[in-house]
Amino acid sequence: MPSLPWRDTPDRYGLVSRFLHWGMALLFAWQFAGMVVKVTVGRSPLTAFLVGTHGSVGALLFLLILLRGAWGLYSLRRRPPHEPGLLGLAARLGHLALYGLMLVVPTLALLRQYGSGRAFAPFGIPLWPASGERVEALVAPANAAHGLLAWTLLALIAGHVAMVLLHRFLWRDGTLARMAGRGPAPRPAAPEPARALAGAGRG
Repeated sequence: MPSLPWRDTPDRYGLVSRFLHWGMALLFAWQFAGMVVKVTVGRSPLTAFLVGTHGSVGALLFLLILLRGAWGLYSLRRRPPHEPGLLGLAARLGHLALYGLMLVVPTLALLRQYGSGRAFAPFGIPLWPASGERVEALVAPANAAHGLLAWTLLALIAGHVAMVLLHRFLWRDGTLARMAGRGPAPRPAAPEPARALAGAGRG
């Protein structure tokens, strides 16, 4: 069985895309688990531990979404295409909404952290020192929208998972295998005579 390529192909996602996809999925699961525990359990040692990692993990997610967006643009012409028709359009719009919220939600939190005047050192790495000055214009947007947009993102993720399950168990079209398995075998190259005829037809 051939090894999985590190770059995307029209048949499957490569190692880099898969690492970014599943790594971010695990980090988002951690973030939302902490928020669910905070809402349902309230004050507890588990809540304090999970919420205590929220800022650091959020900063890491912000970095990963920037890397994922850059890699997606770089790989745009090589990766598996969306299906045609309304389902394909809905998939494109859904992915754009996911990417947008994944970028906006941590951006608001980082702006709030900076505007609060407190130092920020995710995983012990100092990003900026404490200024002691609160900038309300940076704090207010996150106070108003960070939580709401985060729960909206969770709803979109749930919809994304539901569509993947439909593709896997109802339509059985191999969509999940593009990101989770070996995917379909690469398309064989056309024989030399066929390629020559195709080239002649384009001339």
